[in-house]
Amino acid sequence: MVISVCIPTYNGELYIKEQLDSILNQTRAVDEIIISDDSSTDKTVEIIRSYNHPKIKLFEKQRFSNPIFNLEFALKQAKGDYIFLADQDDVWMPDKVEVLVNELAISKLVISDGVVINQEGKEIASSIFDIYNSRKGFCKNLVKNSYMGCCIAFHKDLLPIVIPFPKKIAMHDLWIGLNAELYTKPVFCPAKLIKYRRHDFNKTPLDSKTNSNSLFYKISFRITMFILLMVRFFYKKRN
Repeated sequence: MVISVCIPTYNGELYIKEQLDSILNQTRAVDEIIISDDSSTDKTVEIIRSYNHPKIKLFEKQRFSNPIFNLEFALKQAKGDYIFLADQDDVWMPDKVEVLVNELAISKLVISDGVVINQEGKEIASSIFDIYNSRKGFCKNLVKNSYMGCCIAFHKDLLPIVIPFPKKIAMHDLWIGLNAELYTKPVFCPAKLIKYRRHDFNKTPLDSKTNSNSLFYKISFRITMFILLMVRFFYKKRN
């Protein structure tokens, strides 16, 4: 069983080493780490190169200027039977892969819980699931997403369903999660398998209280997401 880890990077020099170390030192080893770097201007690429590790496959000088499509490129390079998503600034618990591989034996997509840490690595929240009221359900997650990309692992069978990402997509993790809701039965694993880091450069708000998007935007992007999902779903069903 081949395991791929996909990481989109951009100016991640502060935390990328800690993340890579945590992935390379799993109790169940991964087989490849696909890194797509979106033209970082700091030492991110230099740090990654310094590993000179056969499992690390670095694709540098990408020009997406967008973490969603940077990740999509990484996903297209993955050869694994199981695909794990990872952010450049988090830390994996040592048994993350081992636990989720067992879960993936019975489900096409699994999402695990985790703790939240600050820039210095200090725990500031004990459960991601508690923050997002995480649970499965298409309507529940369309209204309030609890699919955190950095906590997701899925079977390669979902790849031809979720990619290519639509051009107007606003959130790749919600897109992947809702597609999984339509085609399979996702598992929400309560094990806390990641340290999710919050810092000044996070793209995703931690909760609704820190989300500055307008109500109009929140509604319109969900309508757009629903339409895109239905178009993809019925297209796949016909073909």
